Amino acid sequence: MKILGSLHGFHRIVASLTMAAMLAFGAQGAMAQDATETTAAQQTEEVAAADVAQASSEDVGPGADAYTPMKPTEGKGMPIAKAIDVQQQFSPIGHQANALHIGLVWIMVIISLFVLALFVWVILKYNKRSNPVPSKTSHNTLIEVIWTVVPALILLGIAVPSIGLLSAQYKSPPKDAITIKAIGYQWYWGYSYPDNGEFEVVSNMLSKEEADAVGEPHQLAVDNRMVVPAGVPIRLQTTAADVIHSFAVPSLWFKLDAVPGRLNEKMLFIDEPGVYYGQCSELCGARHGYMPIAIEALPMDQYNAWVLAQGGTIAGAEEEEAAAEPAAAPLQQPESAEPGAPGAGAAPVAPTA
Repeated sequence: MKILGSLHGFHRIVASLTMAAMLAFGAQGAMAQDATETTAAQQTEEVAAADVAQASSEDVGPGADAYTPMKPTEGKGMPIAKAIDVQQQFSPIGHQANALHIGLVWIMVIISLFVLALFVWVILKYNKRSNPVPSKTSHNTLIEVIWTVVPALILLGIAVPSIGLLSAQYKSPPKDAITIKAIGYQWYWGYSYPDNGEFEVVSNMLSKEEADAVGEPHQLAVDNRMVVPAGVPIRLQTTAADVIHSFAVPSLWFKLDAVPGRLNEKMLFIDEPGVYYGQCSELCGARHGYMPIAIEALPMDQYNAWVLAQGGTIAGAEEEEAAAEPAAAPLQQPESAEPGAPGAGAAPVAPTA
């Protein structure tokens, strides 16, 4: 009995020590978890601070203050409250796509009305009251041919302009197109100008107060826009520094993914000067919804002035300056007192013996 009592006491001691160890490990785990969460929170704050610092464009574009940003036109290049259709288009591809869109809507309306009319006709003509004796018709070759061939022809008619639109959207830009590169970051955009001196403009979203102060739509206004020339082809290239982003501007019917390690490109042509807004259209992280795009299209002369204000260069400007300089006077022989001597404004005279 004493031995059993001793064993029982020993078991109680072991159980108590085990419980104490479990509590100690639990407390240590909780402390480690708290430390991990604190470290993670600190890292998140550090990353956010680094993003803000990296996104700063104070040292980019030394002449950024040398031009006044264009004031946007209400309803142009931006969403409209209570609108039920696509935005008004300001690019050739946009006009082509919008025409196809409207045509497809009318096709759907006609088909829907036709099917509704068939339903009403069948309900009124072939109900139990009108036909006490049920019809025993089980096959009609003509009807089956019609409802097979007609939808196929409709789909073929839709496919032709759709393929044409796809081909036009990915048509290669001409060799003389101006190259502009859009780089997606978490979570802002950078715009590089390889043809104009390789300078880069960093674009961040303005706060609501800042957007209201400059009269631009909130969550679409930015501090530095992507400035481009209007009326000329642009070779717009996209890439990303971290994760996949997507460069999309609805009023220009333009969307192109920005993929890390890949350079995508597509032609962009803007019909007229203006400010056109878009957003990142690929879920890219916590602040995906705060990556607006603002494109400011300017006439070519104003675009060149903006480039020079950023410290960039104008391609071909040196050749134009050289061509504009007056040509040097042709070399002439020394003046002579003899009439008709070279240099006197008359043709040379052969020497006399």
